[in-house]
Amino acid sequence: MLELLAPAGSMEALRAAVQNGANAVYLGCGMFNARQSAKNFTPQTLVEAVKYCHVRGVAVHLTLNTLVSDREMKELTELIRVAAEADVDAFIVQDLGVIQLCRQVAPKVPIHGSTQMTVHSLPGVLFCAALGMSRVVLSRELSREEIRDICANSPIEIEVFGHGALCMCYSGQCYLSAAIGGRSGNRGHCAQPCRQSYGYGRWENKYPLSLKDNCLVDYVKELEEMGVASLKLEGRMKRAEYVATVTAVYRRAIDSGVVTDSMMDALHMAFNREGFTDDYYQGRPGPQMFGVRKDERENPKWLQAARQSYENAENPLVDIKFRAVVAAGGSSLTVTDPDGRSCEVAGPVPEQAINVALEPAALAQRLSKTGGTPYRCVEVRTQVEPGLTMSAAAINAMRRDALNRLSALRARREKPSLGKPARIPDHTGHAGMPGLSVQVSSLDQITPKLVKTETVMLYVPVHVLLQDSQLCIDLLRRGRIAAVLPRIVHDDELPKLKKRLQKLQELGLKEVLVGNVGLLMVARELGLKIRGDFGLNVYNSAAVQFLSKLNLASVTLSFEMTMPQIRDLSKLVPCEILIYGRMPLMVMENCLMRNRTGECSCSSGPAMKLTDKTGAEFPVIKDGDSCRSVLLNGKKLSWLDRQEDLTKIGVWATRLYFTTESGKEVDRVLSEYVHPSAFDPGACTRGLYLRGVE
Repeated sequence: MLELLAPAGSMEALRAAVQNGANAVYLGCGMFNARQSAKNFTPQTLVEAVKYCHVRGVAVHLTLNTLVSDREMKELTELIRVAAEADVDAFIVQDLGVIQLCRQVAPKVPIHGSTQMTVHSLPGVLFCAALGMSRVVLSRELSREEIRDICANSPIEIEVFGHGALCMCYSGQCYLSAAIGGRSGNRGHCAQPCRQSYGYGRWENKYPLSLKDNCLVDYVKELEEMGVASLKLEGRMKRAEYVATVTAVYRRAIDSGVVTDSMMDALHMAFNREGFTDDYYQGRPGPQMFGVRKDERENPKWLQAARQSYENAENPLVDIKFRAVVAAGGSSLTVTDPDGRSCEVAGPVPEQAINVALEPAALAQRLSKTGGTPYRCVEVRTQVEPGLTMSAAAINAMRRDALNRLSALRARREKPSLGKPARIPDHTGHAGMPGLSVQVSSLDQITPKLVKTETVMLYVPVHVLLQDSQLCIDLLRRGRIAAVLPRIVHDDELPKLKKRLQKLQELGLKEVLVGNVGLLMVARELGLKIRGDFGLNVYNSAAVQFLSKLNLASVTLSFEMTMPQIRDLSKLVPCEILIYGRMPLMVMENCLMRNRTGECSCSSGPAMKLTDKTGAEFPVIKDGDSCRSVLLNGKKLSWLDRQEDLTKIGVWATRLYFTTESGKEVDRVLSEYVHPSAFDPGACTRGLYLRGVE
C-alpha cells in the first residue's frame, strides 16, 4: 500500500494530518531539522506526539536532515537517544556524519536518506542501501520513467514528493540563502531568496527562480503501481488547515483512484502559486513551471471546514474486534487490534432478567458504538447465557475500559537498544602552507602559465579533457590531475559518462573529483581514485572519518564552515578548501537561458546574469556540457591576501576555482597567488569562512 506521509510543523498540524488520513507524519525536534522556522517539537511534546500517532496506527519520522558541526554532535546525540526512547519510527538524515551517529546511538531505528542528499539515480539509491538505510527520498526533478526504473531495481523503499513547494535548485546543493544573508538551507534556515524578483542583466519585476508547487494527485495510483513506498506532502511551515486539506484530498485520491473538480478546488484554495505543475514528473521542465503566490482573500468556509476535520473530532482509524462473554458467574470483554494486540477486561456480574433478557444482537450493537475514539469496530462476537441482563451503562463502561487499555498498550514504548558514539581520533592535518590546487571550467583557461604552475592537483571537467586529446595526454603524463564529474548525472546519462571516463582511462586518467554520492560507486567500479568535492557537504569530523573509510584520497570541506570549525576538524583524510572564485550557489534542472530565450543558447555568448533588487549580479553558466544551469555568486571569494592564516588550519590544499574567467584573468590570479594585491571589498568577499551561517 502507498504510504501517505504528511508534514507536521506543530501539534495542531499533526492532529490535522492524522485525522485526515495520513499513514505517517514527519516532524522536527529542536535545531537539527531543515525547517527551523516551523514551530517544531520539544523532547517532551515529541513523546506526546508519538503516543498520539501510535495509538492511531500512524508512524512518526523525525527529521535530522541538516549539516551538523562537531560542537553540536553532543546535543544531537542526546536528541537521538530521546527520540529512540520516544519510539520514533525512522530518522530522516542528510549529513554523512549524522548517518554514522544514528547507527551507533540508536541502531534499531531505521534511517531514511533525505532529499537533501541529492539522490537522483539508481547508484545513489544503492549507495544509501549499502549504508544500511531502509528508504531514500528522491530528488524532485525526476521524471516518471526515472522513478519507475529506480523502483524496479531498488533494494530499499523509495519515497517521492507528491505535493508542495519546489526548490529551484536540487535539494542539498543550494547555497544562495547562505551567501546572501548567512541563512543556510543546509542548516535549516533558508530565507527563500528564490521567491524574490530578479531581472536578466538588470533588475525587473520577474521571478525566474520561483517554481509553482508540485501536484501529483492525478498519478497516485500510477506511483503505487510503480512500487513507490511513500508519497510525501510538503508543508511543515504551512498552517494546520493547509495540512488538513491537502492530506484529505490525497487520502481520497489514494483510496478511490478518482480526482474530482472539488478536490482540485480544495488544493487551490489551500495554497497555490498561479496554479500547480507536474512538469518534472512529465519530463518537460520549462518556463511554464514558474509562478508566484498571489494575495488572495481566504475563504472562511474552507477554513471552518478544514478546522472541523480535526478540532474536537476523532475519526475512526483503527479496525478492532470485540469478543464479549456474559454468563451467570460474570462478564468479560476482549478487544483485539489489527496487529494482534489484545486486552481483556472483567465486567460486572449480570442480573437475572425480570422482563427482557439481554440478546446477543443488542449487546453487539451496544459494543460497536465506538464514536469519539480512534477505533472502528468491524466485528463483535458474543456469548450470552439466556435469562440475564446488564445495564447499558455497565456495557459502555466495559467497552470504555477495554479501549483505554488498548490505547495504553498501543502507546507503550519499547525499551530501545542504545549505544555510544564511537570516538573519532584527533588528526590536526597538514602542517604549514597548504598546496595549491586549481579547477578550471573551460579549455581556454588551461593557459601555458597554468600548465607550468606547480599544483598539487589540477581539476578539469571530463568534457574539457576530451576537447583536446593531445593536451589531455600531456596533462595526464604530467600527473596530479583529476577529471571533474558533474554533480548531477541521471541514470540515462550514466552510460555516456562511463564511456568518456573509460576513454580518458585509456589516455592515462587515474583520478576523479566527485560531488555526489551517486557517483562514488560508479567511480569505484571503474577503478578510479576518488577525491570528494564540495557537493558532498562535508561539515564535521564524523563525515571526514566516514569518507576516509571509503578510501577517498581527499575531501573538499563545505564552504559554509568557519575557519575555526575547519581548524578543529579531525582531518583523517587530506582536506581541501576553496579560497578563490565565484561560488556555485545553485544547480538547476531548469535551464535559465532556455527559459528566457525559448531556445537552447547556453553554449554561445558570455555568461548571462540575474540581477536582484539591490543590484547584485549572479552570473549563470551551464553545468559542464549539459543544459542545466549553475548560478554563481557575483562577488568572488578571495583569500589570496591572507594565505598566512591558512597555514594554521591543517588543510592539505587550497583551491582556485575558475568559472567565468578568461585565460588572461586566470594568469593574473595565478600571479596574485604568489604576489597578492590588496583585497577589494567591492568585487570580492571573504565568503562564510569568517561570519559563518545560521
